Amino acid sequence: MEQLDVVTFGEAMAMFIADEPGRLHEVLHHTKALAGAETNTAIGFARLGLNSGWVSKVGNDSFGKFIVRHLQKEKVNIEQVLVDDRYPTGFQLKSKVLEGDPEVEYFRKGSAASYISVEDFNEEYFRSANHLHMTGIPLGISQHTRAFAQHALSFMKNAGKSVSFDPNLRPTLWRSQEEMIAVTNSVAFQADTFLPGIHEGEILTGNDKPEDIAKFYLEQGVKQVVVKLGGEGAYYQTQTKQGTIKGYHVEEIVDTVGAGDGFAVGVVSALLEGLSIEEAVKRGNAIGALAIQSPGDSEGYPTRERLVKYMNQQLNEVK
Repeated sequence: MEQLDVVTFGEAMAMFIADEPGRLHEVLHHTKALAGAETNTAIGFARLGLNSGWVSKVGNDSFGKFIVRHLQKEKVNIEQVLVDDRYPTGFQLKSKVLEGDPEVEYFRKGSAASYISVEDFNEEYFRSANHLHMTGIPLGISQHTRAFAQHALSFMKNAGKSVSFDPNLRPTLWRSQEEMIAVTNSVAFQADTFLPGIHEGEILTGNDKPEDIAKFYLEQGVKQVVVKLGGEGAYYQTQTKQGTIKGYHVEEIVDTVGAGDGFAVGVVSALLEGLSIEEAVKRGNAIGALAIQSPGDSEGYPTRERLVKYMNQQLNEVK
């Protein structure tokens, strides 16, 4: 079996992005694209030249075929993407905005991906990966996906693999905020690298300062915590060092969705390459900045060449 640098899993959806600004019920024309936090990261890793795999289920329908074909074009390993004849592939509608966050409506309940189970877990495939990247979304989609996520985490930890975790909180997927916090933190405590946003960290810990959020998880055994601060950059803390890395200046924000996933790609890929936490956060900031300058979830993620060029350009402008 092919060796993977990183593996991830979750739900992908077809996404219809409005072609013009306005409320979703008013827009008549849309452009089809791919949506899904975990597919975003899988694509981001692949564009940087890492061998990344994505595990999931899709329906035996046009949306499922679209997702598979899209990921094949992006050179993501999809050997463990299963096709389910019983349930459909989910989709979503996304508005076009001139500023701020877009309006999004999901049609994912009862999707094929929500029925992925521990019985679908392929030990050989996951063992072939050096690193597991997780988000908190599968923890909230269904009991099936939660059990799969917890099993994957346990398996990879027992196999001596490193784990990164982006909570990617989706409150509407959960029965209560209390359940969301408890389950999400139970996974976060087992991660090597934890990547919350500042507002997510406040929800999960009750602390509103990045250093206090980081300390909360470090005391539970997490090796390093990186708190995303939006346009201000990101704060990092390990057992021996801490600091804030400023974000990159962006003239025009086109679409903020996918920026956090791009940030995770930057941080995790750099750490897997043996770079320092400071350099990893710089790369995360760079990919996040590129992401918000393009429509769609992952369209702005760079190739290795483009990333190096962008970071060097930004460095020269600062000088």
